Amino acid sequence: MKSTIPALLLACAAAHAADDCPAYVKHDPGGDYTNADDRQGLAVVENFHFTPNVERLVRGATGAVGADISYTLEHFPNHHRALAAMSRLALRDKNRKPHGARYTIECYFDRALRYRPDDARVHALYGSYLLALGQTASALEQLEQAARLEPDNATAHYNLGLLYVKTKDYEKARASAQKAYSMGFPLPGLKKQLAAAGEWRE
Repeated sequence: MKSTIPALLLACAAAHAADDCPAYVKHDPGGDYTNADDRQGLAVVENFHFTPNVERLVRGATGAVGADISYTLEHFPNHHRALAAMSRLALRDKNRKPHGARYTIECYFDRALRYRPDDARVHALYGSYLLALGQTASALEQLEQAARLEPDNATAHYNLGLLYVKTKDYEKARASAQKAYSMGFPLPGLKKQLAAAGEWRE
């Protein structure tokens, strides 16, 4: 199914083009993090740059933590764990361009989504980052896109439901909750929040 790139991303693409955010050019090793053939070169990058200490933001492998995560994302722009780590680093250091990073965190998400606009996990990660910044409307757009791209992903529907509760859109929150729980999602938090608001329906 053909996906529709949100208007937010198109606006971001134009903004970041002027902010030194060039499109990804495939490296060897490198490419699509979700592609089995491209992932054959993943170990070469991860073993030397995206080590457990780098992912946990403890210390860099070859320099600054931000530099090693940046290197990983320059080879695999939609590397889910590296995007999550860069997001945590940006939030921890209150710096949208962490020390050692080549680009801003917004640019890394922009590059990933320009390269693979149908990668639901990248949309979900971007939504979580935007939500952490308090940008609820933009976060909602990303999480809705993630759920559209992966309609069978219970976690995507659960997280989307939590955000709908936050925005008091209880009808949509219930619909997301029912989808998540029908797929066997185990955590009761969304149901409890709806019940506390008097909005849960079996």
